[in-house]
Amino acid sequence: MAASKKLMSVSRDWRERDVRVVLVALIIAVATVATIALFASQLQRTLVSSASSFLAADRQLEAENGRPIPQEWLENAQSRGLETGRMVEFSTMVFGESGFQLVSVKAVSDEYPLRGEIEIQPGIDAPRQIVSQGPGPGQVWVNPRLLRLLELGIGDTLEVGNLKLEITRLLIREPDGGFRLSSLAPRVMMHVDDVAGTGVVQEGSRVEYVYLFAGAEGVLEDYYQWLEPQLEPSHEWEGVRDGETFSRSLERAERFLLLGGSLAVLLAAVAVAVASRQYALSQRDTVALLKTLGLSSRGIGELYLRRLTLWGVVGVLGGLAVALPLFWLLVRLLSDLLERPVDFYLDPSALTPALLTALVSLFAFAYPPIRRLRNVPAMRVLRSQPGETGREAIPDILLAVVAVFGLVWMYAGELMLVAALLGGLVLLLGVLGLLGWGMVALLRRVKGGGNSWRLALVGLYRHRRASMAQMAVFAMTLMLAATLVLVRSSLLDDWQAQLPDDAPNHFLINIAPDAVDDVEEFWATRGAPLETLYPMVRGRLTELNGEPVKEAVSKDERVGALNRELNLTWMPELPEDNRIVDGQWFGPGETEGVSVEAELAEKLGLQLGDRLTFTIGSSKVTEPVTSIRTVQWDSMKPNFYMAFPPDGGLTDMPATWITAFYLNPDNKLALNDFSRQFPTVSVLEIDHIIDRIQQIVQQVTQAIEAILALILAAALVVMAAVVSATLRDRQREGALLRTLGGQQSLLARSTMLEFALLGFFAGTLGVIAAEGAVYALQAGMFEGTFRWHWQVMLPVPLIAAILLALFGRWQLRPVLSVSPMLLLRRLE
Repeated sequence: MAASKKLMSVSRDWRERDVRVVLVALIIAVATVATIALFASQLQRTLVSSASSFLAADRQLEAENGRPIPQEWLENAQSRGLETGRMVEFSTMVFGESGFQLVSVKAVSDEYPLRGEIEIQPGIDAPRQIVSQGPGPGQVWVNPRLLRLLELGIGDTLEVGNLKLEITRLLIREPDGGFRLSSLAPRVMMHVDDVAGTGVVQEGSRVEYVYLFAGAEGVLEDYYQWLEPQLEPSHEWEGVRDGETFSRSLERAERFLLLGGSLAVLLAAVAVAVASRQYALSQRDTVALLKTLGLSSRGIGELYLRRLTLWGVVGVLGGLAVALPLFWLLVRLLSDLLERPVDFYLDPSALTPALLTALVSLFAFAYPPIRRLRNVPAMRVLRSQPGETGREAIPDILLAVVAVFGLVWMYAGELMLVAALLGGLVLLLGVLGLLGWGMVALLRRVKGGGNSWRLALVGLYRHRRASMAQMAVFAMTLMLAATLVLVRSSLLDDWQAQLPDDAPNHFLINIAPDAVDDVEEFWATRGAPLETLYPMVRGRLTELNGEPVKEAVSKDERVGALNRELNLTWMPELPEDNRIVDGQWFGPGETEGVSVEAELAEKLGLQLGDRLTFTIGSSKVTEPVTSIRTVQWDSMKPNFYMAFPPDGGLTDMPATWITAFYLNPDNKLALNDFSRQFPTVSVLEIDHIIDRIQQIVQQVTQAIEAILALILAAALVVMAAVVSATLRDRQREGALLRTLGGQQSLLARSTMLEFALLGFFAGTLGVIAAEGAVYALQAGMFEGTFRWHWQVMLPVPLIAAILLALFGRWQLRPVLSVSPMLLLRRLE
């Protein structure tokens, strides 16, 4: 018993190379997954916080019925520790020295904004300033265009209803400026306490009350659960994820971070698996000796369970000791990149994947071979006949695969992500099996000799099982890394296409039919040609298949499209950023039918052939659904829920026209000339929204680059771990070749060629499997269009070949620098 305890002593384990490899792999795995999970959590908080400035809060509650909400709703929110603020928005005429002008008024409380900042100017030529509070009582901030329209200046008086307010600042940008109809006129910001004195807001006035809420996500969700039963159809609770301006981009960014963390889990599991598997197989002699010394199979199992638990604890603590300082450094770098302070937030739940990855991988890959080994007679083990066949290992392999992908599912919560990665790996293993069969058939014919190519090919055949295993791990690692690179490239390309430098930043609305040509000519002569012009008819969806629509769609009473008028249009051709998902677009000469936006069709439960009735003024139009299409709401172009064919049901309806165009900031003064020449056309300025979205996309891009760098570093670590797993056997062979007279240069060339071939085959397989995984991810998670990535597919096999050749050369260092006899003694 004393001898067995000595065999299993901790101090003896520390001297074993395989134990140190397992510990290093565990530490690296925990450090990688923990760092990426913590950093992804930090980035998610930073991005959501930055995107929340679109609402000036974490949540908004809009009351579109012209009545403020009950005071008890605000008191309940405040009692929960939430910050609150309020706004009142309405349109009115204001008066200056030279006339009057229709404006959009936003009256804000002292708390506004709860999130984000306001950009102002003290004067026309003064530098811009960032402030965190709106105007005080008696003050008004105005859009610079309004000063020129009314020929006013800073310090002059602006009459709003019965109240005279002093113009103290120019309002350049508000955090929550968005696509509101009230934003069609120049913006004026005043204090909410001054609204009553203006006398503008009366019973029945078109006014919108907006309430702001900010606080912890869990508290906001609890508050909404309390609030929801009391909300009316005219109330709308909105978060940054609910809006169409940035929600899709934010969701894609978060899914990419999720993908990065999931790949980190897989890579870490592979690293631990390779190291722990090698450790388990190296314990055959120890198990045989323990059996010879009388230790029972159960006792052997308990001893190794305790040992693996100890290594797991040490690896986890060591990994956390590396991850936390690295995470702190990344947060500091993030703050420098974003050029603003980022709060350091340590999310304890982000550490769970790292801990479970290390422990599950360790026990799923290291313990099963030992468990089988303890049931084999000692003499068979000592004869290097452990009695383990490939068939007996299949259940353990399946268990390990299920455990690892269970970890990914637990981390990501996305079945599509797990299915895509699993499908890519199945494709990889299938192709690998065919390649292995072909490689064995070809290499069997190669005879040995003094040529480095022959030695490399013979080495591949002699170690065909180890080579296939290494190739599988290399290919899997390259597949995971390539998947992340390809998805990142697709995302950035999509965002670049969504917001090019000349993306439309102004909308023109309410263009009369007889003014369309004049409006086009006005902007064409000023170097700002208009995008496509669309007719627009206001109508309400009232019936579905002859039934009142609110009765026919009882499953979802809060579909916003049922509570307001919709913008209807007709168009001869499908816009290039729309895509038909069901049915067909209108053919030449076709005059019947309506095309419905896909998300609205899903909410309403619409199918092809359903008949929709629209009430337009006193008229009704009924048309069948002939197609369902997706719409890119974040394209900054006019988009419509319903589209009719030319000469269809809308032809005889009164319509105005709408368009979007890009206006260079240096040409802003042309808007004043346009407003004077076309006073009935409304101008919606969204350039500040474009700037804000571009800033957030830039932050997302930097975040993606950081995650990608960490994943690629983890991939290199895995490849190094796989190479080092066969270090002992290859060093022994190299020493024997040198003893038999082999030259150092021949040995170096043959080994580098052997690993280069492994790398090339693994790289080829990896990028093929990565394309398959990206195809599934693009279709299922990121809603993008798949395309082949030749710029990545072609260089990856060559890069993999070079990297593995260098790793192979690194393995030979002891062989080339130490005498063969001394090296053989060390290895024994």
